[in-house]
Amino acid sequence: MGSILLFAAAVSLAAAFIVVPLTGIGGGKKGNDKPAQSFIVPGIIFVFIIGTLIVAGYYYFANLDRNIMSLWPVLLITSAFGALLSRGNEQKVKSLLFVGAVAFAGYVLTAPLFNASEKYEAVAMDEQVEIEAFDEMQTPASVPPKFARNKMKKAFGQVPDTSYYELGSLQVQKVEGEYVYIAPVEFSGFFKWWNGDSTPGYFTMSATDASANPKFVKAEMIYTPSSYFNKNIERHMRLEKPEAIFYGDSQLEIDDSGKPFYIRSYGEFISARNGFAVKGIMAVDPATGQAESYPLEEVPAFIDGAVSPESVSLENSYYGNYVHGFWNSKFGKKDVKLPSNEGTEANVSPIFDAEGDMYYFTDFTSPKEGVDSMLGYSLTNARTGDSTYFTGNMEDSYMDSQGNLQIIEKQFIEKEWAGEMPVLYNFYGEASWLTPVLDSNGFLQNYFIVSAANPEISVFAATPNEALQLYKTALQRGGSTVNGSSDAEEATASGAVERVFKEKAGDFTVVSFLLEDGTNFIVSSENVPLAIYLKEADQVQVTYLKTADLFLPVKEMTIEGLE
Repeated sequence: MGSILLFAAAVSLAAAFIVVPLTGIGGGKKGNDKPAQSFIVPGIIFVFIIGTLIVAGYYYFANLDRNIMSLWPVLLITSAFGALLSRGNEQKVKSLLFVGAVAFAGYVLTAPLFNASEKYEAVAMDEQVEIEAFDEMQTPASVPPKFARNKMKKAFGQVPDTSYYELGSLQVQKVEGEYVYIAPVEFSGFFKWWNGDSTPGYFTMSATDASANPKFVKAEMIYTPSSYFNKNIERHMRLEKPEAIFYGDSQLEIDDSGKPFYIRSYGEFISARNGFAVKGIMAVDPATGQAESYPLEEVPAFIDGAVSPESVSLENSYYGNYVHGFWNSKFGKKDVKLPSNEGTEANVSPIFDAEGDMYYFTDFTSPKEGVDSMLGYSLTNARTGDSTYFTGNMEDSYMDSQGNLQIIEKQFIEKEWAGEMPVLYNFYGEASWLTPVLDSNGFLQNYFIVSAANPEISVFAATPNEALQLYKTALQRGGSTVNGSSDAEEATASGAVERVFKEKAGDFTVVSFLLEDGTNFIVSSENVPLAIYLKEADQVQVTYLKTADLFLPVKEMTIEGLE
């Protein structure tokens, strides 16, 4: 608090000498312009005291960074009063100062009109066509946060003195190799904080197993988002790092021993006081208030979300809107692509890759109304901030997340179920939306998968892996292929066919068959045209993908006697 008062005192002292006329008072009679010496000192003292109180109060309660450029409103107001109240040469000098203040204010306020290209260049993304195929041996999706939050609320009886607290914001994180949701217990109001002083801990719940139950972990926290005055976590961070440019809310992360830390991203403006580029984080021990700052390249290993979702959402907006500058984003809109608002955290959705690294997913759509075609999607590394933009296969027209949610709504219109947290995956070489489906009470009902290029191909099941297995069969029936589908190994088999089942699917036939060793296979005539002639007792040789499915997908097949 002392640093704010010192800062406010320095600003107010300078303001006092600008506001108080030192050589003449404007509006006085000619020949009687000069103020009495007794007026100057009291005037400076008065402006100094009032200014110190106003500036200190404003910076304290607004949590504003204490940088020189943040003082442009003070310079504008004080120079205006100084020019009005003074006379003679002093008035000329202060008028010039006022003109400079107006120009400076104009520079700050109009920066968004002129720095769009800088913003776009600052967030330039590496471009690729498609994300790598997903390995079906992994768990492909997280439990939706709305469902996890509902379960945590029902488990709130585990918290001591329950009436003092409420559930805070959810974050997903990897802890000891497991993906979990973390939600702090927060104060439910000012008087609860006044009486309680500290919160008792946080909830944790599996982000991949919907049947898991939330667990309350005791961990006393004094510095929290719901605390007040100097115990408020964001104000505490500001007091520890007065000049920092923070962006995004503080988030709770826990290390592998279960110890909680609040983190918040900081960075720098693109130009003037506009735009944001993340550079590092501040981490605070909520029990002691001890704070440490880290550049992004030195962030501790246990922190997954070093880059705030708010800053990623902002960067997606820059990348999508400002490809040809600010005015094009408002009028011509050439090559403009709009990031969706279907994400679970600040319009982005956190997901994990095969190596366990967290990314923020966002799809982009056309600014034209009534169009649900996806123009591409981005993945941003949550630790490094590095982003990749995927254009998708240009020969296909991919459905965006909003179109996917509309399909789910129509599929379950009578039950009034809705999708949440849609994420695009590459399942078996097919760009596909995987979306948890919730009922009107927020309870998880099933997982829905639909092809982004062929919306008529869709399945749903109780678990992601069940849905994935059904989807593989649906792709075969729909004439799609599973070539290069995943990281599954190729294998070969041969033997006599015991059973055959054929089913027409559009222009192709899907053939399911059982070999004498009890192994089931499935193949489309799109891949193997001669499969339509397959019959019992035929001798076959097959090359297939060694997956965990009941019906193994065939890549190549030879039928003895047929060429």
